[in-house]
Amino acid sequence: MQAEDARFLKRKVKGGNIDVHPTEKALVVHYELEATILGELGDPMLGERKECQKIIRVKTLNQNTNIAALAREIIDKCKLIHPSKLPEVEQLLYYLQKRKDSPPPGKGNEKKTLSEKPLDQQTFEGTEIDETANLNDVDEYLELLYEDLPEKLRGSALFLQLARNPDNLEEIFQNETVVGALARVLREDWQKSSELATNIIYIFFCFSSFSQFHGVISHFKIGARTMGIIEHELKKYELWKQELDKKRKAAEADKNSEKAKADYEKSEKKFKGLLAKQEQLLRVSFYLLLNLSEDTSVEKKMRNKGIVIMLVKCLERDNFELLILVVSFLKKLSIFVENKNEMAEAGIVERLSRLVPCEHEDLLNITLRLLLNLSFDQEQRGKMVKVGLLPKFVGLLGNENHKLIVLCILYHLSLDDKCKSLFTYTDCIPIVMKMILESPGDRVDLELIALGINLAANKRNAQMICEGQGLKLLLKRAYKFKDPLLMKMIRNISQHDGQTKELFIDYVSDLANAIQKIEDEEFVIECVGILGNVTFPDLDYELLLKEYQLVPWIQTKMQPGAAEDDMVLEIVILLGTVCCDDNCAKMLADNGIIQNLIELLNAKQEDDEVVCQIIYVFYQMIFHEATREIIIKQTQAPAYLIDLMHDKNPEIRKVCDQTLDIIGYCILLFVADGFDPTLDGNVTPEYMDEQGYMMGGVPYGMRVSDEYESYARPDAHPGFFMDGQTVDEYGAPIDDYGTVMVDQYGRPLVDDYGRPIPPEYINGMNGNAEPDSYMQYGGYR
Repeated sequence: MQAEDARFLKRKVKGGNIDVHPTEKALVVHYELEATILGELGDPMLGERKECQKIIRVKTLNQNTNIAALAREIIDKCKLIHPSKLPEVEQLLYYLQKRKDSPPPGKGNEKKTLSEKPLDQQTFEGTEIDETANLNDVDEYLELLYEDLPEKLRGSALFLQLARNPDNLEEIFQNETVVGALARVLREDWQKSSELATNIIYIFFCFSSFSQFHGVISHFKIGARTMGIIEHELKKYELWKQELDKKRKAAEADKNSEKAKADYEKSEKKFKGLLAKQEQLLRVSFYLLLNLSEDTSVEKKMRNKGIVIMLVKCLERDNFELLILVVSFLKKLSIFVENKNEMAEAGIVERLSRLVPCEHEDLLNITLRLLLNLSFDQEQRGKMVKVGLLPKFVGLLGNENHKLIVLCILYHLSLDDKCKSLFTYTDCIPIVMKMILESPGDRVDLELIALGINLAANKRNAQMICEGQGLKLLLKRAYKFKDPLLMKMIRNISQHDGQTKELFIDYVSDLANAIQKIEDEEFVIECVGILGNVTFPDLDYELLLKEYQLVPWIQTKMQPGAAEDDMVLEIVILLGTVCCDDNCAKMLADNGIIQNLIELLNAKQEDDEVVCQIIYVFYQMIFHEATREIIIKQTQAPAYLIDLMHDKNPEIRKVCDQTLDIIGYCILLFVADGFDPTLDGNVTPEYMDEQGYMMGGVPYGMRVSDEYESYARPDAHPGFFMDGQTVDEYGAPIDDYGTVMVDQYGRPLVDDYGRPIPPEYINGMNGNAEPDSYMQYGGYR
């Protein structure tokens, strides 16, 4: 349809049934509104039908009311009710007259389920009058805004009746005089009457529910005026509290004075009345600002005027409707770090702690969502723990309405190592275990398993997880559904020494079998990681690798591009673990694993973690005689280690330094036996000093640039020793008489020709003495 084709708009109202309001003294009139656009020839071009309702409040209805007269008055004023329905209206009014008043909100009719929206327009109450507004009488209502305060109050109430019906907003909006008059009255008379300010702000709130009206609201600066009103009301509230507190103290000080007691009770009653009106004004004001803040530039202006502090101050109120609005507004603002920091400075976590838990499900839910936003900040997480929110969160895990949000908050809290240990003092771990094991489907919810993974990283938590059949049940579910995240949680458990790690001895074969048979690579990575964490001195790793044919599998995965980096790293860590077994290390060396590691070192030279783990494998193999000779005599590993002594990563330099110390000592032993390390080309002469020690260099093809910084070795080293060697309290090798057998750098003591000095003469040297028989060994002076 083209716009120029439309010529006429036809509206048709069809009356419907009448009912009583469920909680108020009011009739609810249901009707159907049909709008049809007619063409030039009068033919309908577009039509729309909408179900509507009108509420007719009769708050003056009491036991003495003339029902028949009231029913006729309602029918005369409300054109939606046909006169033939007079008996029905009388019957409904009679029912309202006899019905007992419904309990006040918050006592007998609290919600038990969550609403889609935290607030609804119909929850607000404006000034009630005993007449029904008509859209055709707008000019009369406008004149009332130019009269005295009572007439202004009546006029604003009538405009509010019209504005609460969204169908009337467009027509009211087209009358610029009405909007301007309402803005003027608010600007000039808001301090004279709280009811008047509430009515007018409520009218603009109705407009603010639709974005197309925001420009006009901004033009009349209604937002800024509203913030000024809120600031004034908050200051009045503080003065009221101070005055009431003074009278309370006076009454307590003079308990025999009936006058003081009566004065306090009167003031308290007045305070409650004023507070109820003020909170109504604050609610409509904050809701208006919340709607306007959908524009981030407007929200920024509000922040500059102190909206965050105003909202935080209102958290001490007890009005449920006001609190849910305030918390909703704060949640929206908290996504920006500047607002979050301002909330933190105002102590928002401490103020919110009293709302968790609370009887109102909607308020509790929106409060938890705000705390979730705040929990991204480490400092705020610490405050949550400090004010005792952790056990409260755990207690809400059983509530389906809040479970997901609480899991996310607990996950954030579990990120901090200090907080992980505090979970042991709650019921969280048994609850989480039950939820994991009873999860429907083949995958555990992401938020739940993420919390489990973090909790398992703490040793005490891991012990609680494994209590009873915990570990067995987790493994059973992981194998059944091939769940890699559940396996990651189990892997975190396996990293803790002690009784927890010993439980894995029964599952080593299952893990090795899963590596070969399960195709899910993420799952296999976790299985390899668990085997890499499991270190048992009595475990026959050689038999394990042979039985499940893991050596060929390892060699295949270590080929360039054959596996993901995570898989390669876990395999190297596994090699470092199994190499503690002498026979296993020899088997790996005989199968060319050392050469595979060197090739991998070249391929992954920019990956510090892989490089460090490969060097650790060399370090483990050096302790075994069979692999020691292979590394030194048949590979280029020593030259690679020398070059890595210049690496920028301190951990890599540390492991290289330790490994080279042992290699240097072994080479001295080989030299003493007549072996020349330079003959086979693995250690060339330019890497040897005059005493036979290897020096730093840059072998061909290694990953160092022409310019690099040489890192000095530490002044002292813990020292290294061969199998069965005795050490002192600092880890340095000693002989049977307690004599230190290394110099200040941790290297074995040798003479000028590179020969080891006999222990019986070292004792004299350490004592700064020169024994007479010293010369017979070649003149060590």
